Order: sequence, then structure tokens, then C-alpha cells
Amino acid sequence: MIGTSGSGKTTFGQHLAAVSGAPFIELDAIHWGPDWTPLDKALFRQRVAAQVAGQRWVIDGNYSAVRDLVWGRATAIFWLNYSLPRTFWRVFSRTMRHVFTREELYSGNVETIKLQFFDRESILWWVLTTHRNRRQRFGAMLGGGVYQGIPVIEFNRPRQAEVFLQQYRQSVGGNP
Repeated sequence: MIGTSGSGKTTFGQHLAAVSGAPFIELDAIHWGPDWTPLDKALFRQRVAAQVAGQRWVIDGNYSAVRDLVWGRATAIFWLNYSLPRTFWRVFSRTMRHVFTREELYSGNVETIKLQFFDRESILWWVLTTHRNRRQRFGAMLGGGVYQGIPVIEFNRPRQAEVFLQQYRQSVGGNP
């Protein structure tokens, strides 16, 4: 599952994992330690390698530090390739919910008004400054032949992803 921040990778990945019966792995949950401290790169790679060693899995995240491990074992790549207004709105809405509910994220971390609105480490700032470049890089990587042979399913609108999940659920005998 790839896409810019706010594209819905986690939600789509959780749904796909539930329908397929495969374990769901969220790279952010592995990467972030207490106080938003990133895991050491070598340890991060080691933990991700252990996760993707399994026969089946659905994973979400765009970490270049482990891309070779994940994409090297992937049987398909789902790209949620949505516009900046859509992804920014999703991140803004999600962030506001997290700030006001004090929802605990990875390793006990919570989002705060100060961090999300008055800091250069803000996810909102991240989306605004990286969205265009990340979409271009994903397109180049997926079309560049490095991971040739892996099917890429690209969605440009959330409705396309919803329809895919409905059709997949029906094909495996689940309820629509």
C-alpha cells in the first residue's frame, strides 16, 4: 500500500487484510518510538524483514529504508494516488480528531496543537511540502522497471478503491 500521507493507506490496507485474511502490518507503528523518536534504521529493517518473511501480508507505508524488503516480496502494489486537496483535507480532519480526542498513536504518542500547527515537523506541513514530489517519485519508480513484474493497481479516487474492495470481497465469497 503506497501513497502520499493522508491518502488512506492504513484504512484501505486494514480493509484489504480483513477481506483477504492476511495479517496487516503498519510501518508507522514499527518506525515510531516514544516521543516520536524514529527507530534505528538497522533495527527498523530487521523488524520489517521479520514481518515480511511471512507467506501473506498486507503492509502500508512508504519508507525508502525498507522499500527493497517490502517491494521485493510484494505480489501487488496498491497505489492510492489522490490529489493534494483530498489528501490534505483527510490529514487535517484526522489530525483535528487526534488532537481533540487525545487518541494515542504509536508507542504512546499523541498529536498536539503545538506539534501539528506550529512546528515544521507537522504532518500538515509534511503533506503540503512533499505531496507533489512523492507522487512523481512513485510514478517514476513504478514505471522505471526496477520492480517490473509486480502488478500495480492505481486508484485516483477513493471510490475506485471502494469498488475494488467490494468486488474482491464478492470474489472471495464474503458479504458485499
